[in-house]
Amino acid sequence: MRALVVDPQARGRLAHAEVADPEPAPGQALVAVRAISLNRGETDSLLPEAPGGALLGWDAAGIVVRPAADGSGPAVGTPVTTVAAAGAWAELRAVDTGNLGVAPEGADFGALSTIPVAGTSALRALRRVGPLLGRRVLVTGATGGVGRYAVQLAARGGAHVTALSADPGQAEGLRALGAHDVVASLDDVTERVHGAIEVLGGEHLVAAYALLDKGGVLVSVGHSAGAPAVFDLGALRGDGGAHDRSLVSFHLLEERDIGPDLTWLAGEVAAGRIDPHVTWRGDWSRAAEAVEALLGRRVRGKAVLEIAPHGAH
Repeated sequence: MRALVVDPQARGRLAHAEVADPEPAPGQALVAVRAISLNRGETDSLLPEAPGGALLGWDAAGIVVRPAADGSGPAVGTPVTTVAAAGAWAELRAVDTGNLGVAPEGADFGALSTIPVAGTSALRALRRVGPLLGRRVLVTGATGGVGRYAVQLAARGGAHVTALSADPGQAEGLRALGAHDVVASLDDVTERVHGAIEVLGGEHLVAAYALLDKGGVLVSVGHSAGAPAVFDLGALRGDGGAHDRSLVSFHLLEERDIGPDLTWLAGEVAAGRIDPHVTWRGDWSRAAEAVEALLGRRVRGKAVLEIAPHGAH
């Protein structure tokens, strides 16, 4: 099969190559990949350090071409969206059936490919916050993949959503997704929040934690700012009526029961009730161009690479 593998000498450090087809384990389905979405965690952190020949990729959507030998998972021909720690950037991927979601027939594979990391991270982070109805929720990095999903899902859950975006041109779009307030700085947040979905890290994580109300929960799901989070002495004491606060995190790629969440999100995206906000889309021959756009912060939302059916070169 063809795959995008790491090539330190190539533009974007990626090149097409012929590699062996994956051999699925008994609990894995073989999926013909039709679309992949790129995440900044891959392009900013993994790709620059990966050795030559490595096959990366978390998110992929496609069609089952061989069901799991143990009888779990969907049948041949089922459209699916999938997540795993590697292997998405190829014509075929073997994926645990527990991390595979069934999609409606006719759904856009490009949109489906955005769901695994961004959509499921947002969904599971909001569950960590707890009941949302009538509560205030802050979303940092709201114009990114996780952020846009989080804004929509929090609003669907009945929260009053405050979205952080340094780009004033994004305010109208974020309000259309369900944000009640859009701020350019956390200094502009005037009321405490019950929950915070924090994707930037660094000083933003520290400032967002300080905004939590009594019993509030901050879920750290990223560190795209690339800076350490340094808390001042006493910052965790919880004075001033804001005690009993929590700061939690989770690593999505270590979880093995994502399938039901992927299936639900696929249905919502396919029905148009959630906007995945694909703002860059092209054939996977343009992978280097997409990587450069992500590294240059020129993509607001998700970047998707589409793959022709396996064998149609």
